[in-house]
Amino acid sequence: MKNNKDILKWFENELGEEEFSELKQSENFETLEKIAHYAKHMKAPEVNPQDALMAFKKRNLNKKSPKVIDFNFKTIIKVAAILVVMLTSSYFLFFNNDLSFETEIAQTETLTLPDGSEVILNAASNLHYNKKEWASHRFLELEGEAFFKVQKGEKFTVNTSSGTVQVLGTQFNVKRRVNYFEVQCYEGLVAVTYDKKTVKLPPGKSFRVVNNTIQLVDDFEAEKPSWMQNESSFNKVPLREVVSELQRQYNINVKLENVEEDLLFKGAFTHENLEIALKSITIPLDLNYKIEGKHVVLYRK
Repeated sequence: MKNNKDILKWFENELGEEEFSELKQSENFETLEKIAHYAKHMKAPEVNPQDALMAFKKRNLNKKSPKVIDFNFKTIIKVAAILVVMLTSSYFLFFNNDLSFETEIAQTETLTLPDGSEVILNAASNLHYNKKEWASHRFLELEGEAFFKVQKGEKFTVNTSSGTVQVLGTQFNVKRRVNYFEVQCYEGLVAVTYDKKTVKLPPGKSFRVVNNTIQLVDDFEAEKPSWMQNESSFNKVPLREVVSELQRQYNINVKLENVEEDLLFKGAFTHENLEIALKSITIPLDLNYKIEGKHVVLYRK
C-alpha cells in the first residue's frame, strides 16, 4: 500500500482500480472489509473518516508525551474498528426502538407491552413493534398466533400478512399461518379487515379464512384459547392445519398416506402426551398412526 490515504479513499469509494488491486494484496484487507461492511449497514449519524482521523491525530499530538505516533496500516484499522464499535453502541442505545420477540417449537411466551397490555405468543410465532412510537401509535406486526389482552386507550392494531385487527380495549386471539387466518373475540369488539372489507366481531364470534376463502364458523363459549391451557382445539378445520399445529407443539414431522389433507376435523389434542394427542386426532377420523422417532405417519385403516 502506498500510504494511509488509500485506506480513507477506499472507505469513501474513491479508490482507483489499480490502487484497489494493490490494497487487496494487503494481509489485513479482510479485516478492513468487515469494518466497511458493518459501517455500511449502520443507521447511525454519518461520520467522515477523514475528519475522524484528523481529530484523532490532533488529540494525540496535543498530549505532552514527546512520543511520535506512527499512523501505519494497523493503526488505521484499530481507529476504524473503534469508530464502528462506538457507532454500533450508540445506534442500539439511542436509535433502535424496534423490539422483536420470537417463540420456538413447543414454546409460549408472555409479554407486557408499554401500556400494560398483555400478549401471549403461541409456539413458532414472532411479534415486533416500535417502543418509541407506542404511546401515540399502538401498532404490532404478528406472524403465528397470539392472544391479546388490551388495555383501554388509543386504537390498538395487530397487522398480519393476511389481514388487520383493530380494537380499543378487549381480549382476542389472532392466528396467522400458511393459508390460514383466524380471529376470535373473547371480550369487547374486534374489527377485522381482510381483502379491503371490515367485519366487526362481538364476544364469542370468529372470523376465519382458509385458502383465501372466508368461512362461516360456529359460535364459541370459551373464556380463553385452548392452547393457553396446553391443548389445541379445532372446529371443522382442515386436517393439514391440525397436523401443522401438532408439529409445532411436539417438534415432529408428520406425513399423510392416502389421507386427504382437506379432511375437516372437529376436536382437540393435548400438548403433553403425543400418543394421546395422536389418538385424539385419528380415532374421530377413522385413521391409524405409527411413530418412528421424530417421524409420524397418519394413514387409512
